[in-house]
Amino acid sequence: MRLEKCWFCSSTIYPGHGMQFVRNDAKIFRFCRSKCHKNFKMKRNPRKVKWTKAYRRLHGKDMTQDSTFEFERKRNRPERYDRNVTENTLKAIKKIDKVRVDREARHHALRRKGKKAKEQKEAAKELEQSIHMVKAPAALQQEPSLTLPKIKVSVSHQQAEENRPMEE
Repeated sequence: MRLEKCWFCSSTIYPGHGMQFVRNDAKIFRFCRSKCHKNFKMKRNPRKVKWTKAYRRLHGKDMTQDSTFEFERKRNRPERYDRNVTENTLKAIKKIDKVRVDREARHHALRRKGKKAKEQKEAAKELEQSIHMVKAPAALQQEPSLTLPKIKVSVSHQQAEENRPMEE
């Protein structure tokens, strides 16, 4: 079973899915869905379209360099396998997937850490600029004009019973 990659978004194309476009110079472009095909026909650059892998890698959203990507490379020449090599390869694939997942999790944690620090800096800056709007609770107790006045409303016992839902 041959799995191809979409030319536009780099997602996997399974057999019987997607479409391909062959240019006059015999270059083959494979697309996973019509969305990718239409964007290609509109001459959009995949590096500028936010939902593509190319954009995510270029802007540091996904990992770009990792040794686990070596195993995913396309190889066009057939190889001979014996049972032991195939068995070892399948075991290694599981380990490699686990390593890749761990590295991606670490990558995402580092990205979130930077964003959190940036948000804290922005919040501190905003607080510093508008500190005059924030008053201490002690100041509110000393000067009651800073708070909204409290209004007392008297409700008769008869009105309260009328508004109460009927119980059966």
